[in-house]
Formats: sequence, C-alpha cells, structure tokens
Amino acid sequence: MNDLYNSKKFVWTLAALFALAWLYVLGIRSLVPPDEGRYAEMAREMWASGDWITTRLNGIKYFEKPPLQTWMNALTFSVFGLGEWQARLWTGLCGLGGVLFTGYAARRVFGARAGFYTAVVLGSSLFWIASGQINSLDMGLTGMMSLALGSLLIAQRDDATPDERRNWMLLCWAGMALAVLAKGLIGVVLPGAVLVLYSALSRDLAIWKRLHLAKGLLLFFAIATPWFVLVALRNPEQPHFFFIHEHWERFFLKTHHREGPWYYFLLLLIPGVMPWLGLLPQALLNGARRDAQLRFQPKLLLLVWVLFITCFFSYSSSKLPGYILPVYPALAMLLAIYLEGASRLNRMLAAVLLVLVGLGGLAVIPHMISAAVRHPGERALLEAYQPWVLTAAIIAAAGGALALLHARQLRRDLMVVTLAVASFASVQLILSGFEPYGEVRAGKAMAQKLKPMLKPDTPVYSVHVYEQSMTYYLGHTVTLVDYWDEFTFGLRQQPELSIPDMHGFANRWNAHIARKEQAFAILGLDTYASLKSNGFPMRVVVADTRRVVITNM
Repeated sequence: MNDLYNSKKFVWTLAALFALAWLYVLGIRSLVPPDEGRYAEMAREMWASGDWITTRLNGIKYFEKPPLQTWMNALTFSVFGLGEWQARLWTGLCGLGGVLFTGYAARRVFGARAGFYTAVVLGSSLFWIASGQINSLDMGLTGMMSLALGSLLIAQRDDATPDERRNWMLLCWAGMALAVLAKGLIGVVLPGAVLVLYSALSRDLAIWKRLHLAKGLLLFFAIATPWFVLVALRNPEQPHFFFIHEHWERFFLKTHHREGPWYYFLLLLIPGVMPWLGLLPQALLNGARRDAQLRFQPKLLLLVWVLFITCFFSYSSSKLPGYILPVYPALAMLLAIYLEGASRLNRMLAAVLLVLVGLGGLAVIPHMISAAVRHPGERALLEAYQPWVLTAAIIAAAGGALALLHARQLRRDLMVVTLAVASFASVQLILSGFEPYGEVRAGKAMAQKLKPMLKPDTPVYSVHVYEQSMTYYLGHTVTLVDYWDEFTFGLRQQPELSIPDMHGFANRWNAHIARKEQAFAILGLDTYASLKSNGFPMRVVVADTRRVVITNM
C-alpha cells in the first residue's frame, strides 16, 4: 500500500473513475446566477447570432472579459445543444485537465510519487472541486495558467534537452496567450512578474536566455492579438473600456464595490485547501529551501507563484473568491513535495484536522438553517438540503479517521488516497444537494412555464432586475427597465435597448395594451407590490419566492 503510485492499473483506474465522476456531475444542477447564467447566456447569444467577435449579454455589448470561454461554450452548444452540462463543459475540462497536467508536470520535475500526490491533492482540494463545477471564468483562466506554469517547470529543469526546452517553452507562451484570451492581461502579467521575482531571488538571471523570447513572443501575439484587433475595428469604444476600466481602474479603484480586507484571500485559503490544510505551513516553508545541486529552483518558483499572486490580488481593490484559484496548482505541487517526505505525525495531523472539520459540521449545521433563510417560503428547501451537508460531514469525519489509521500504519499512499476520496465525495454531496435551492435561485421552473408562451418577437421586460440564469433558460433576451449595473457601458453605446425609468415602461406597457399585443415582465416581489398598490394593469402568470412574471392580457 506504500507504492500505489507505481501501479499503472491502480493509477489509471483511479484517474478514470475521477474523470467520470467529475464530468457526470456537470449536468445534475441548474445554472445558478449570477456567473453561471451570465456566461451561458453570452454563449447562447453568440451561437444564435453567429457573431463570434462582438460579445454580448442580453443583446447588449459586453466587453468586461475576453471571449475564450464564450467561444468554447458556444462551440459546445453548436455540437451538443443547449443544457447545463454543455454550459459547464469547458470549465469542467479545464479543471480536469489542470489536475492531470499539473500531476504530469510534477512527475517530470519532482518524480513519480510527487506527480501522483500532486494530482490527488489538487483534485481533492475543496475550492478546486467547487470551481471546476461552476460555469465561471476563473477555472478557464487557471487551466491556461496551469498549462503555462507546468510547461515552464518542465522546460527549465536542469536535465531538459534543447528540443524539450524549446517545445515546452513554446507551449508555455501559448498557455499565457490563451490565459489573456480567458480573462485579460493578468494571463501574462502574473507569470511575468513571478519570473522576474524568481530570477532576482534565485540569482538565476540566465533563465531569461532559456525562455525562447523571440519565438515565444511571436507565438503569443499570433494567438492573443487577432481578436483584440477585430473587436476594436468593429467597436472603437472597446479598447479603452477593456484595458483602462477593466484593468487599471478595477485594480486601483473601488468602483466595482468588490473591495475586501487585505487578508480576504488568506481566509479563503483555509477552507479552500482542505483536506490538506494541516500540511500547508510546512509545505510553504519547505518550498523556501534551496537545493544547492540544482541550477533551476522549481520549488522556489512555485513558492513565488503562490505568494505573489496572493499578494497581488490582496492589494487589489476588487476582490472575488475565484481570483485566488491560479495559486492552487502551485500549492498542490508544494504540498505533494512535502507530503512525500512528511513524518507520520504530520500526516496524522492532516487526517485529524479533517475529522475535526467533519465533527464540527455535524455540530454546527443543524443550527445554520434559520440564519440562512433570506426569502419567505425557502426554509423547506434549506431543511431538505441539510441531510446532504450532514452526510458530507459524516463522510469527511469517517474518511479522516480511516486516513488517520492508515497514517499510523505507515501506509502513506493509501492514507493520501483515502483523505482525497473522502474530501472529493463530501464536496460533491454538498454541491449536488444544493440543486432544489439552486433551481429556485435560477428561476428555472418559472422560465420553463413561461417559455411556451413566448414567440421570437414577444416583448419581455425585466423591471429593476436582471435575472441572469432565467434569461438563459427562456432563450429570449429581455428589455431592461431602470436597471444599469454591469450593462452601464453597453447601454451608453446602445441606449435604445433599455427603458431608463418607470414612466417610460408604463407608456410602453399601455401602448402594447392599446395595440392588443401581449407582453410580459419579470419583477422582484417589492416591485410587484408597488405596481399592484398603484393599480398597474397586469395579470400574474407565474410566481415563486423571489420573483413574479406578469402579462398585460
């Protein structure tokens, strides 16, 4: 049981089961707003319109992010049709590919057992699993940055041949270009800054001669540049908004209202790296130890990658949980390297911590329902979710206890696998059990009832709100009423696509009535109550605990 990593049959079986489970769960949950609905709808509109250059949301120009994920989702829709797993497929493949490639890179650089542990650690880390099951840009970016990081490590290792160094460095440059197309300039700024810091700390200035800069830059610009040129030619307003507003102002200003304390991402790492948290401090310290026999110091580069990216986003005025995701592949490698030689006591510490988390969950979860209810009528949904979370806590505690037994018996490979399987199963239960509640948040049932009533030209208004996921499930864009938020820039370019105030909406609504044209409107509960009290002409079509759909006929 101490050489499982050497058993091809075991490793391939584990990898196959992991991949099947990872891909299967992509389709068992509704697309939860805001991110999942937003990026699914952007891809649906791209697929429906055939315009693969100008990205739009709800028919309005939307330039906050580059198009790689929208392209991939639209391509998936064109091949497999619309659906939840199709909308998450690119994210899922990036998460799965990140696990496999990071494990492969660690194997090439640090050895077979370290490679096996890397894949196991990354594939079982709570935040990585959750992010790989959600249709958001962060996993797509991280997948491309993992490609760049792993390729760089393989290319720069001391025993790399000239051909290997060239080929892997070109793949690294391609990964950075794709990262730019995934989420912007951070795809090249972050790896570039890490390399500068690494070369200064390691005094390995010769690494810059081994990067194949000329060929790499040509490849980088060949991949990353065409879309930026084409979209700017069609939309001259795009470059300033994307490069200045979405990069400079987002980082330094608080205009996006996403600021948080400086320790925001440090707090996220604590649960996010479970079940390996007990080994994290030792792994980071181990990463700082220099190997005098090596010219290239891969552990130091990984440590700089983790620390710089964490500090970079901690300094930023815009903070969202997914921003920290690119550090996880490097963390997994550092954890795997340390885990390979960790003492029995330290392995036992990791197992004990998972037991305590599971037992803590069993004690706390039953008391969390009342605090979590924010909308009337949703208590039953959260109560139905509770057994799923409790079962996850039981599996975590039991898995940690079994891993503790394996650690005491010096079955280190089996201990690592047991801890990973318990974590993976627990997180999947937590995600899967969320579906009834997530379906209500998405407005999926309402959309399914409303959709048969709509024709392609039926007016649908969204008053004081934009339902990100519901719009996707309707397959029909809406006219925004007195709602700006993320559409502000696009509506300045296309003001005719919205109604700026309630007076204009009332006039439009009454005009439909006069012409005997049926129209619909999506309202929040407060807006519905206000319109009802003012005698607004309407009839309720369908309602749930969060919203109401009305018609004029």
